[in-house]
Amino acid sequence: MTAQATTTKFANVYTHVQGLVRTALIELQGAGTLPADLVIGHFDVEAPRDASHGDLACNAAMVLAKPAKMKPRDIAEALAAKLEADADIAKAEVAGPGFLNITFMPQFWHGVVATILAQGPAFGRTGAGGGERINVEYVSANPTGPMHVGHCRGAVFGDALSNLLAFAGWDVTREYYINDAGGQVNTLARSAYLRYREALGQDIGAIPDGLYPGEYLVPVGEALAKAHGPALLDMPEERWLPIVRDAAMAPMLQTIKDDLAALNIVHDVFFSERSLTSDGRDQVKAAIAVLRDKGLIYEGRLPKPKGHDDEEWEDREQTLFKSTEFGDDEDRALMKSDGTYTYFAGDVAYHFDKLQRGYKQLVNVFGADHSGYLKRIKAAVKALSGGEAEVDIPLINLVTLSRGGVAVKMSKRAGTIVTLREVVDEVGRDPVRFMMLYRENNKLLDFDFVKVVEQSKDNPLFYVQYAHARCASVFRNVLETFPDLTQAVVVEGPSELSRLTDPGELAIVKALAVFPKLATEAARAHEPHRLAFYLFELASAFHAQWARGNDLPQLRFIQEGDRSLTAARCAMVAATQQVLSSGLAVLGVEAPLAMR
Repeated sequence: MTAQATTTKFANVYTHVQGLVRTALIELQGAGTLPADLVIGHFDVEAPRDASHGDLACNAAMVLAKPAKMKPRDIAEALAAKLEADADIAKAEVAGPGFLNITFMPQFWHGVVATILAQGPAFGRTGAGGGERINVEYVSANPTGPMHVGHCRGAVFGDALSNLLAFAGWDVTREYYINDAGGQVNTLARSAYLRYREALGQDIGAIPDGLYPGEYLVPVGEALAKAHGPALLDMPEERWLPIVRDAAMAPMLQTIKDDLAALNIVHDVFFSERSLTSDGRDQVKAAIAVLRDKGLIYEGRLPKPKGHDDEEWEDREQTLFKSTEFGDDEDRALMKSDGTYTYFAGDVAYHFDKLQRGYKQLVNVFGADHSGYLKRIKAAVKALSGGEAEVDIPLINLVTLSRGGVAVKMSKRAGTIVTLREVVDEVGRDPVRFMMLYRENNKLLDFDFVKVVEQSKDNPLFYVQYAHARCASVFRNVLETFPDLTQAVVVEGPSELSRLTDPGELAIVKALAVFPKLATEAARAHEPHRLAFYLFELASAFHAQWARGNDLPQLRFIQEGDRSLTAARCAMVAATQQVLSSGLAVLGVEAPLAMR
């Protein structure tokens, strides 16, 4: 392996170019071409939309023109002259009002292939997170029944985001908030109590409105009957309710964990809401005390909400938090006139607990129906942390289910929903995970059971996995022509990379070079769908070159009688396979070696 092959400039081409441009700008300042006091801030380096414009484009001249009091083209032309002195750069051209288009020598891209093979699974791991701790809370479904398909999308999003953040260098904690202290768990207990009576032979009739009708509570009722016999029938509700509630919640939570495991999702922390105010602990009181010490608590009345009901509104004096000082639309009640805490007070206490555990970066994955909570949660975190912590709240839009364009009926077992497990059992983990990510999280998603398992280009998952399998097939087939040209040999000694000259081959390598930048930016933006889109684009470039080889034999990856060219192309294939494998792993999707 040459020294050039392992040079860090190939590990992230985009940051390398940013460094070249920054160095050139500093030299221009030293030469008096640019003002000496000019602050060189952030500028972008991107792949141009039109490949004919070069390999990379930089907007530094556009960004600096105003503070430098110069024409952007003048800055760009001075930069171009500096950059063209670099041996890796074939040309640097000024376009439009002052964009700088850069074209590299072909051998530069060969260095990218060698670096991918040398770094292996480490390629793309930029360490951008710097080991900073971040808490990602996702799913957090009430433990009152099986998880439905809406929970599924948020679960996949949160898990893929956690993987992506870890890949980019953050220290990630995956957390599930168990809502085990509200009215819904009492409703669960009353629903389970009906099934308990049923298990004892009583006729319970139709399940009353407001209770959970799903058959998933039948085993809970049978277990209660076996454990307690008829004893609970003689107890008043205040005595049997906590017994039944705990007995019902434990299997519900285990069912949720099992359903998540079917998607290969495992949380680090399951945090109980009840723990906030149990065992002599009152985090709600403590959080309110911190806000009071900051002068952010007062006694007052709130105006009646317009356009919708607010369950925490009452026309009486309440204990209020000055959330409007932190960007909220109105102040929020933390304690009602009777001294009981509001639902929001529990949220405040939970985030206060996260802050006390040392997290300054928080992510809450919420359903789109919780959009009204964003400002108040952000206000609470900002107030409690003194502005030192921040919370991002990605919203997960709805999922509609269809089969060949026909809407899917509801689940009988769950009563009113299509369960997560039903979806996974029918199509498999990979289609669920990939297709839940192959759309921006804030947009409506139509999940068609037929389309997600089609073996065609119209199915993005198949297209990406097929590209990986095709890469693997090259190494099985090459042994028939060159028995010594194993994948290990190709990876360890890609000495003939200069043979990679075809535009299609270089297009694949340029797409591979995007991976570190893409992974880092997607992690920072909390947008794992970007990675799914990228993998499809990389697979498309690879399949396109494969198709060209079908039409033009001289472009095929395996060339009988030309071992060095075959080795070079196999090195490119190995690099493609590595990036596809890494990207699919982040998304939690298998990278198959063969497909039937």
